[in-house]
Order: sequence, then C-alpha cells, then structure tokens
Amino acid sequence: MSLRGNEDTVAERIRSSHAPDELALLDRIIHERVRLGIVSALAQSDTLTFNELKALLAVTEGNLSAHAQKLEAAGYVSCMKSFEGRIPLTKFQITPAGRLALDRHLSRLSAVIRWARP
Repeated sequence: MSLRGNEDTVAERIRSSHAPDELALLDRIIHERVRLGIVSALAQSDTLTFNELKALLAVTEGNLSAHAQKLEAAGYVSCMKSFEGRIPLTKFQITPAGRLALDRHLSRLSAVIRWARP
C-alpha cells in the first residue's frame, strides 16, 4: 500500500470517529490528576478520611483541600466533619452525581483511547 493510501485510511478513521467529540466532553472538574484520584478512590470505598486520601495520592494538605473543595462545590463529593475525641476528623464520600460523572468521564476516556490506538 502506498503512503498516500495509509494517510487516507488514517484520515477516514479520524473523520468517522466520535473521539474528538468525546475529548470536548471530558469533565474538566474530574479530569485533573488529583481530582480524578480522589473520585476514583472514593468510588472504591464507602468513605475515606482526609489523611487516607492525602497518603494515597501523595499530595500536600493544601493541595488536597483545594481539590476536594472543587469537587464538593461541583456536588461530586460530600465532606463530613466531626471529632474523634478531641481530634478533628474529615471524611469524604462520593455522591451519586459524582459516581455518574466519573462513569461518564471514564467512558469518554475509553473512547479516546480506542480512537488513539489503531
């Protein structure tokens, strides 16, 4: 096959694919590495504490706090604050909206990956 024929095949695959549409639809709230880590971890657990997430994702307290606040503002995670004795305890849980957003995001990423790999 000629090089031109190969280029035509690639161009046709790109035109017939929905992956560029999927790229535009990626959830910008979840797509950031730390936020994706937070919702992915919470999707696997009932709840995780602030310290558990911090250790799991190897991030600073300020970094985790900022990303968790963005997810909470979007309605993707809920934050419960309490005390264990006299020690403050912060727990996070993924919300139904967060689970749905994660599922959609992962489906769209899968479509992009299938498109990128011939």
